[in-house]
Order: sequence, then structure tokens, then C-alpha cells
Amino acid sequence: MANVSKKSLFRQLTTLALLLLATGAQAQRQFTLNLTDDGKAQMVCFLPEKPSGKAIVGVPGGGYSMLSNTHEGTLASGWLNERGIAYFVVNYRLPEGDRTKPIGDVEQGFRIVRDSAQAWGINPNDVGIMGFSAGGHLASVISTHSAYEVRPNFSILFYPVISMDERVSHVWSCRNFLGEGQKDPKLVRDFSTNNAVRRHLTPPACIIMSSDDNLVPPVTNGLTYYTAMRNAGNECAMFIYPTGGHGYGFGNWFPYHDEMLANLGKWLDARQSPKQDAVRVACIGNSITDGHGIDLATVNGYPAQLQKLLGDGYWVKNFGVSARTMLNKGDNPYMNEMAWRDALAFKPDVVIIKLGTNDSKPENWQYGAEFRQDLEQMITTLRPDLAETAKKGKKSKKTKQGSTEGTPKIYLCTPIPAFKPTWNINDSVIANAIIPIQQEVAKKYGLQMIDLHTLYAGDGNKMLSDGIHPDARGARRMAEIIAGELKK
Repeated sequence: MANVSKKSLFRQLTTLALLLLATGAQAQRQFTLNLTDDGKAQMVCFLPEKPSGKAIVGVPGGGYSMLSNTHEGTLASGWLNERGIAYFVVNYRLPEGDRTKPIGDVEQGFRIVRDSAQAWGINPNDVGIMGFSAGGHLASVISTHSAYEVRPNFSILFYPVISMDERVSHVWSCRNFLGEGQKDPKLVRDFSTNNAVRRHLTPPACIIMSSDDNLVPPVTNGLTYYTAMRNAGNECAMFIYPTGGHGYGFGNWFPYHDEMLANLGKWLDARQSPKQDAVRVACIGNSITDGHGIDLATVNGYPAQLQKLLGDGYWVKNFGVSARTMLNKGDNPYMNEMAWRDALAFKPDVVIIKLGTNDSKPENWQYGAEFRQDLEQMITTLRPDLAETAKKGKKSKKTKQGSTEGTPKIYLCTPIPAFKPTWNINDSVIANAIIPIQQEVAKKYGLQMIDLHTLYAGDGNKMLSDGIHPDARGARRMAEIIAGELKK
């Protein structure tokens, strides 16, 4: 069954808006929306009297065979609304072997929440997901597999099913979600969501479990997700209570109910969302942008350091992926990555492109004749207006911010020096072949260059032992150089 049509949804939201205007402000406004035309999937909505801007989409558990949508659903509404958090419980369709049904229902819920954000007092960049048990698995699927537009900004996972390997997980959750796909090792691996965690792209998570849970083993489920997040350098917290078993949700019978709410409340309070009018900065690049070799790169990598230097008037996101090339025929083309799709969906105001280091390897530079066209493809995908501008030999009209109206300003960075020829990376190719092409392309499209190759040349003491990747001090230095150019 398809998701609810846009026309049907518009009628629902229009009627709802008129109703809320007629009834006036109330301590808690509750209403239900259909997510499918047949009403088999619905979303129960709880809007607080004094919205903080934060919202959470709730996903009940039930082993993908039923919905435990009271203590793992609506019971949380009062506590959340008192904190100013809007809450939306998705009563999704059960998969019955078709996993696209529950996934599609939760994604539709996210679309509605973000599309209605202004009317409901919500910051669309501060919408999280909270899932319980099998709903925790579904929440982790949305956090790792869904497109940027419907991916949450943070995740709360109560005693989640993570593994789809029924030998170490909840058997019926695995069978009900995957159906015949349970026989496909690739699907089992892909939807064991610890394998789908992506550095910088998977949202921060808070995991809540009990050590004595004998239904969904915490060691082979929630702990594996935490481990994957921590290994990726992503923000993740985990609270494991001595007793409590499984399935308590927000029920006050949980022995550590008060402690759990206190811990979860502090975690939520610590999450600072970007300002809605912040300048969006997308950092595109390879492992140097990604923060290879820097522990907790989400905090210490150059994009994170850039955020600190620029302040809360900016929203800097790291879209770096290790080992990637500008060349589409390289061994790991950047434009094939989820990070590239996310960077476009982010709708940045500023884009910092730092690629070329891995292209200098002989196995990649054998296709060097195509470097220019691939670089131009990236630029004109980000800025379609520049394709026509370049044909006419004109520069694009600039606004006060330095970018064409409604399009990002692009900064093209030269690679930092390769202080050692590790992994066949060739600084001579960088200096004598790649950088001249970048300079010519920047001139053709009227882009601003940041010459990191020159400006970072004296910072060889701020590198890891491989001579290719900056350490945390080097990341800070890169951020200082780039921040200086952005502030000009």
C-alpha cells in the first residue's frame, strides 16, 4: 500500500490547522494523522504548550508482529511535552516479510514532521527518533539506511534489536522483518545495523539497556551498535542498568525509571541544534577531511575545529570519506558515495572541496586526463547555473554573501603537501599536475581557491607518522586557514 497521497495529506493538515486555531492553546494538543490512504498506518501527534523546537518520532516495539504502543509509545508524551519536545508516535504497518512497509511509514512520518515544522514550532534540524526493541531496530534502520531528508538528527534506542542474525538476536524480529530475505546472508548483514554505521553520517545515539535482558541480548545487539559508533568516532552514549529485563519503556515499574529519565533528560539537554538561519558549510573531501587517525574526529577533525572557529552562526558538516578520489575512474570515486548524496541534500550555502591527494597515485593518475572533466562535473552538479555561465564566458552575479542567489559559494582547496610518498601518493603529481588543473577550473568558473599546499607547507611537524594525514594540531591549522578565507 502506497503512502498517503500529497493531496490527502494536505487536506488533513489544513483541517488540523483550522481546528487548532479554533480551540486555541492547550497544555497538550493531541491529534492523529493517517500515513497511508487506507489508514492502516497512522501517526499520533502530541504538541507541547511551550515548544522548545525539538521533536521526537517514536517507534514502538513488538517483535514486528504487534505494536506495544502504550508504554513504548504514547506513555512518553507527557514527560517529553513537559520538556517542550513535540512527540509523534508512528503506528506503522507490520512487515509480514515486506520490510519496505514499516520503513516507508516511519519515513513518511518524518516528512510530515519536517514539512510541518514551522506550523508546529519545530526546528526541522532537531528531529530525533526513539525506538524500542524491534522498534529500536527500525529506528536504527532509518538512522543508517534512509535518505538524508528523512534521516533523524539523533537517535534514542531502548534495548534495541540490532542484529538480524537470529542466532544472536530476537528470532521473530529477524524473521518477521526480513521474511524470505532471512536466507540471504547479504541482507542479514546489511540490516544488522551495526554494519551500516557511517562516520559523520549516522546521527548521534543514546542506547538504553538492562544487563539482565534475556530476550534481546545486549552484548550482541545494543553493544555492537555502540561499538560501531565509537569506532567510527560518532557521538554515542550508552546506559546499562543492572536489572529491568526487557520491554519496560517508559513504565514506572522499571526499577531504574527515575535514573533513566534523569540520564536521558541530561543527554537531550546537552544536544545543541544548529540555528535554523545558520550558514550551512559542507566539507567535501577524502581521509584528510574525514579525520583519519584522529580519535573522535567528529570533535577533533578539521570540520569540527572549523565549526568552533566560526561559531554558532555557521553549521559545518563533515562529508569526508577516506580513500576517495575526484576521478570517477579512480579506485574509490567520491561521487559514488552516500556522503556526496548527503552533501547535496544538505543544501549548503558554502562548499569546501578538498580532493586530489588519492588521485595522485599512479594507479589512479593513469586516468588523469579526465580529472578536469570530473572536477567540473562536481562543480556544475553543486552549481548548475555555472555550467551555462562558463559557456558564455561570464562570471556569476554575486550577492552580499558572495554566492549566487540560492546557490552555494564553492571554495576549491589544493591538497596539503604529501610529506611522504605513503600509499604511492605523489606530491610531484599534486604540485605539477593536479593543482594547475584546479587553478584553471577555478578561474573558468569564478571560484575562490584556498592554497593549502602552500599555506600548510611549514606544518610538517603536525602530521601523523604516514606524512599524509594531519594530527589534531594539523587539523586545527587547516581549520584556521579555511576559517580565515571564509571570514574575508
